[in-house]
Amino acid sequence: MLACGTMGSAVLSGVLDALSSGSTAADGVSMPGKFLACVKRPESAARITSTYGDKVEVYLHKHTEAVAFADVVVLGCKPQMCEDILTMKGMQEALKGKILISLLAGTTIKQITDFVGPETIVVRAMPNTPCRIRQGMTVVCFPYLASPSSSSVDLVAVSAAPSVKATIHWIFSQIGRALFLEEKHFDACTALCGSGPAFACVMLEAMTDGGVMMGLPFAVAQELAAQTMQGAARMVLDGNHPAVIRNAVSTPGGCTIGGLLVMEDGKIRSTIARSIQEATNIASGLGKKK
Repeated sequence: MLACGTMGSAVLSGVLDALSSGSTAADGVSMPGKFLACVKRPESAARITSTYGDKVEVYLHKHTEAVAFADVVVLGCKPQMCEDILTMKGMQEALKGKILISLLAGTTIKQITDFVGPETIVVRAMPNTPCRIRQGMTVVCFPYLASPSSSSVDLVAVSAAPSVKATIHWIFSQIGRALFLEEKHFDACTALCGSGPAFACVMLEAMTDGGVMMGLPFAVAQELAAQTMQGAARMVLDGNHPAVIRNAVSTPGGCTIGGLLVMEDGKIRSTIARSIQEATNIASGLGKKK
């Protein structure tokens, strides 16, 4: 873990939990045997040691040394710190021939490759914080080039060797769902998946407040709201369209349709959609220098 902040810790926690529960690897995937975490502050080193004990070896101010030992490197710093870390003395040589998975929002594969050189396989991934409990959603992209046999949008992944792709898929499937997409979609995925838990929790808090306003104890209202949201999401993942679920609950003259009309009066659909739009626009600039 090259820098081990919020998202890096979420991935690390999920993978360690998967291993401790007996998860096995598919053919062609080597199970990780050692975990190294690179940090710049003693406080961060103490936090990681306190959280993971001897499961993770901490390297304080020794980023290049740790990378030299690793086969797969996960870059989990803030986008603004990317250049400083990847241009450290000896870093390009240490990364040569290895897989570098970038978790950086708004930072393209080309930007990373410009720092580390073409001999490092740079993979871009966007996980979210539910990875901590192995319920994450991760979008993954490999480097792409236009196919030499076509001038259209026919694309080929130049670095997605089967063993590399299998390793990446194994890592992120241990902490939830993993989906492969083209890089042009990443800013929207950052908004929808990365920021999404915060948006969902605002709705959950609002539903809880409504229950409390109508006399329910806070803890009861929160549990009811959380389980209801989880159940509805699971039904969608099982193949049910959200509109079908909504219509099935909305009986004529019932309480559900009354509540839905109030939500529509508050323009909840456009407000949430615009929130995703704004978060996408901000994500697109995170990797750019100020």
